[in-house]
Amino acid sequence: MLKQYQLKNYRIRLIIYVLLLTCIGIAVIGSARESVQSKQVMGLCLGLVVMVVVSLIDYSFILKFSWLIYVFNIALLLLIYVIGDDSNGSTRWIEVAGIRFQPSELSKILLILFFAYFFMKYQENLNTVKVLGASLFLVGIPLVLILKQPDLSTTIVTTLIFIALLFIAGLSYKIILGVLVISVPSALVFLSLILQPDQKILDPYQYKRIMGWLDPEKYSDTAYQQLNSIMAIGSGQLWGKGLNTTDVVSVKNGNFISEPQTDFIFAVAGEELGFVGAVLIIILLFAITMECILVARKAKDLAGKLICCGVAALIGFQGFVNICVVTGLMPNTGLPLPFVSYGLTSLVSCFIGIGLVLNVGLQPKKYG
Repeated sequence: MLKQYQLKNYRIRLIIYVLLLTCIGIAVIGSARESVQSKQVMGLCLGLVVMVVVSLIDYSFILKFSWLIYVFNIALLLLIYVIGDDSNGSTRWIEVAGIRFQPSELSKILLILFFAYFFMKYQENLNTVKVLGASLFLVGIPLVLILKQPDLSTTIVTTLIFIALLFIAGLSYKIILGVLVISVPSALVFLSLILQPDQKILDPYQYKRIMGWLDPEKYSDTAYQQLNSIMAIGSGQLWGKGLNTTDVVSVKNGNFISEPQTDFIFAVAGEELGFVGAVLIIILLFAITMECILVARKAKDLAGKLICCGVAALIGFQGFVNICVVTGLMPNTGLPLPFVSYGLTSLVSCFIGIGLVLNVGLQPKKYG
């Protein structure tokens, strides 16, 4: 389970990037809602401990329990429907012994581990109907459970992570081309259908979010958060208004965005840290994603490569979608910004992912 590792292979640079981004997040969270800042600091401390512990456990040993991990993941997602805590019309949280957490956030990491094992085991037969069908069935169960919470945004990001893993595992370009030929026109038909006023495909709140994005003036009651966040980011100009600004028309002091410490934390960062601070956050997210990919290139086996690329996909896709939403480039969704948004489940889950990447880096491929 534990091995003798060489310290030179420990990716200190990756840890520094993660710590810098998390500290920026803590500072901005304290400005957005001071009452929860101490909890985020506690999440950082817990995350660091978990990251170090996970980084020292051989990931090959962890993958021996892949099916148990998969069953545990499904059990957690099912538990939501038994003892889940309803909030704002969604049932996404579980509270046990005073600890409240969101299983769908941890689910992303658990699915990365499971499919790292699954795709490595069947890599020779990956492009067969049997293996592809089995993988789609296995990912479909947790995706449906997440979608029913309802949590469409997490379902989409988890699907993107799975697609990235499938591609890295060696999916045939013929299959990719065939899927594109079918999916592109299907997507256009789907979009035309959901834009109809009497459509029954999406829930009313999902339809309003899309229409609020396409026509914010007409659907201002739905688009107001995005419109306010765009104005907030613009008002920060180059250097921002400064942390803990007392400006009464700021996005947090004026209550222009509900729960600014979570999904719209980038708007607070843009307003208070300005263009420079916002770009720094983007650069750090990109740097962490690239570090994970660089570790993947030296992984000793396919499973290690898939773990690193899966974590890279999680941070990259989720960060991209969150920032696009806040800047009005995508419809409003409920996704946290990795390492920056308030939320202990999201933060600790990301640290677990980084711990796995660090362990892969401690066991580089041997040449010669």
